[in-house]
Amino acid sequence: MQKGLEEQVGLYQKRIPIFTRSVKGPFRRFKTSVLVLAYAVYFLLPWLPWSRLDAPAQAVLFDLPGRRFLIFGLTVYPQDVVWLALLLFIAATLLFFVTGLFGRAFCGYFCFQTLWTDFFIWIEHKIQGERPARVRLYRQPWDREKLLKVGGTHALWLLAAFWTGITFVAYFAYAPQLVLDFFTGQAVPAAYITVTILTLSTYAAAGLMREQICTYVCPYGRFQSVMYEPETLAVHYDAKRGEGARGRAAARPGQRTLAERHEKGVGDCVDCGLCVQVCPVGIDIRDGLQYKCISCGLCIDACNTIMDSFSFPRGLVRYDSEKNLASATPAKPKADWKRLKTIGYGVALILMSAYLVYSIGTRGSFDRAVNQIRQPLYVVLSNGDIRNRYQIRITNKAGQEQTYSISARGIPGAALDLGNFSEITVKPGHSGVVQASVRLSPEAAARTRNFELVIAPSGKPGEARTETVRFDSPRPRG
Repeated sequence: MQKGLEEQVGLYQKRIPIFTRSVKGPFRRFKTSVLVLAYAVYFLLPWLPWSRLDAPAQAVLFDLPGRRFLIFGLTVYPQDVVWLALLLFIAATLLFFVTGLFGRAFCGYFCFQTLWTDFFIWIEHKIQGERPARVRLYRQPWDREKLLKVGGTHALWLLAAFWTGITFVAYFAYAPQLVLDFFTGQAVPAAYITVTILTLSTYAAAGLMREQICTYVCPYGRFQSVMYEPETLAVHYDAKRGEGARGRAAARPGQRTLAERHEKGVGDCVDCGLCVQVCPVGIDIRDGLQYKCISCGLCIDACNTIMDSFSFPRGLVRYDSEKNLASATPAKPKADWKRLKTIGYGVALILMSAYLVYSIGTRGSFDRAVNQIRQPLYVVLSNGDIRNRYQIRITNKAGQEQTYSISARGIPGAALDLGNFSEITVKPGHSGVVQASVRLSPEAAARTRNFELVIAPSGKPGEARTETVRFDSPRPRG
């Protein structure tokens, strides 16, 4: 019985290829603008020069051997991991904030899967033609025309996927040298492995799987309903207007004008199916809000084009909220941010962004940490002097090698003993450790509870940092 059921239903749903039709309109122009900007940033940024003294002249370089990220004039070290945590928090909060206002706008315009799929569809369109031609080519048997067009499409997809992978790797090495080494067989094995994996995964995701990534792989579409509210703007079909009393109907003679259609109780939707043909995930927006919808707005452009051709009012398919659509007299759609959840996201976003900017802007060129060696807390020398020992760690966050001097404030200058070190030189991104001791007479020790260690980069007294340090000694009882 179970085996028969599996044979009837199937373990996996067979994918039906989606051939999208081209469309013009403001949402299509916005998607194209985002795609061009995103591609320009991604593919050109590794080639942007940036003068550096101790690293290749590359604006953005993830220097893993040097354990640092070079982003224009900013050098990020593992010690700055709090910035990564802040960035992840800001990204998540921004996603929730935008989703609460505009639904899956991120999926429709900014997601990597959307951007690369859009480009791959553009390649397919340029080689195989508009939607009817692609459908015809898909259905016809394999011949010279089909072999050349389909083979050329997949070849260009692989080329785009390959350049996507090699660009990614270029962020981790000097781009011109990496490309030269890659094609001459002198690059490290990790470069070839990474490019191969990214080429195949990009080709599969953007060329072969496409909407299946959004539907079955990406979890965002599944839990978007948690962030949706009745006031959230999303792509909706105005069923009251589109269906009328007798449903939608084609624009046949006698029902081409609004007056004729309303007289017969027919809705404004002429059932052209264009909204379905332009949808990159292949849904019918007229069936209501669906988790597969990525809110790209292309169906809005398509519907408005048809409405214009019949001189019908625009907005049969539009960005609107469920609350507004359900009202007796729908108002002009607008983003309603005056909600507790949305305001909370906005406040958190502003505060964390401001703190990140402040943290980056006020970061010094080095970090310091002073730890007292507490076993024992102090040593009483043969002449009665008291000695404490300390470990001083200095981490250089500057982009070049730096020398640091260490001095004490609040105790006699001769009391600080740095051993053989009068100064310490630390390479960028590295730490240096100095063992120091402070020796005070019994009288001075009795007066000293704390003192300050002053650490200053050579030639930069304005960047000096102080660290208050405890001095332990025998205390008289009572």
